[in-house]
Amino acid sequence: ASCVQYRLVVRDVNTLQILQLYTCLDQIQYIEWSSDSLFVLCAMYKRGIVQVWSLEQPDWHCKIDEGSAGLVASCWSPDGRHILNTTEFHLRITVWSLCTKSVSYIKYPKACQQGVAFTKDGRYMAVAERRDCKDFISIFVCSDWQLLRHFDTETQDLFGIEWAPNGCVLAVWDTCLEYKILLYSLDGRLLSTYRAYEWSLGIKSIAWSPSSQFLAIGSYDGKVRILNHVTWKKITEFEHPATVANTKTIVYKEVEKSPSVETERLSFPPTKALASSLFSTQSKYDISQVPISLQYIKPVADRANPKMGIGMLAFSPDNCFLATKNDNIPNAVWIWDIQKLKLFVVLEQLCAIQSFQWDPRQPRLAVCTGNSKVYLWSPAGCVSVQVPVEGDFQIVSLSWHSSGDSMALLSKDSFCVCYLEREEV
Repeated sequence: ASCVQYRLVVRDVNTLQILQLYTCLDQIQYIEWSSDSLFVLCAMYKRGIVQVWSLEQPDWHCKIDEGSAGLVASCWSPDGRHILNTTEFHLRITVWSLCTKSVSYIKYPKACQQGVAFTKDGRYMAVAERRDCKDFISIFVCSDWQLLRHFDTETQDLFGIEWAPNGCVLAVWDTCLEYKILLYSLDGRLLSTYRAYEWSLGIKSIAWSPSSQFLAIGSYDGKVRILNHVTWKKITEFEHPATVANTKTIVYKEVEKSPSVETERLSFPPTKALASSLFSTQSKYDISQVPISLQYIKPVADRANPKMGIGMLAFSPDNCFLATKNDNIPNAVWIWDIQKLKLFVVLEQLCAIQSFQWDPRQPRLAVCTGNSKVYLWSPAGCVSVQVPVEGDFQIVSLSWHSSGDSMALLSKDSFCVCYLEREEV
């Protein structure tokens, strides 16, 4: 699904043919599929309206108007039949049922980076709350929205919450001014508290491993600390220095080469295909000799949100690798071997990393750097792929299909779909 101002366009993944066209009441600012892909919601925050469309019954439609309360966020519940709307100033979360048309209210949700989290099986929802200048967590049962547990947290200013994939442990972390991560059980017991240091900027990002055995914490000091699920103590930390010195680490460096054009083929005016090949630069990877110095940016100390620390981290679906990005070294992706707890590969790009995401089915990482190329890494090696589109197509983010056979590449105002041929085993 994609939106063009007022219109929602639903296409077939394989052919990109338009299946449905829906017209909304105002400019669409956010879209989201239900878990079973039968409904899609379109949020229009300026007007405080959410419209829901059905794929099975194109004539059916639903409009949710929050009225004077306003709207700042909207999302589906895991069952795909309830919509959670957060009102302006985070006064409440309204839970709308598409089946019974009933409404439930959750008061005092906290305005933070990640204040609502569902367990992977969709049974429970945790909500971060703020009342009387204190942080609380409420855990709800998603089947009937009844309150299961309510407890206060030992945080100064709670910044985010995230469930472990097995749904047994909730990670709660504090604002970057206070290095603190708390781990709670489903019944609200505090299992452990972890602090790496004090009096400096703290946690920037976290990621659970798919097996729930490891919790990776990315910090402003440029290190990733790995906690284990038995004692919740640190088992190792990964540093991101500007010089890669270990000879066992493979460093892939992107290099550009201009295409060679035969002078006999030149014609004036040149054909469209020839003109695009004349001005496009191809890139490939070279294996660099270690030690190698990576491009390092010194952060500006007197500005908010300094470009430093671990801004991105993600585990591969098979639990074997962890990909990280240190914002001080914006052109590099670090890939760590989780079984050996060592640095495995560094990809050094020519441009700053915009986004990376693992293939959901195998250890294959897709990277984009704001140009018209997509980069793929797997343990077999890495490759740079030029996207064959006319004009300036700068990929700023990407999203894998759940099958791992294709991915959507997004620029600021357009998208394309990249299809990958699966190798026959």
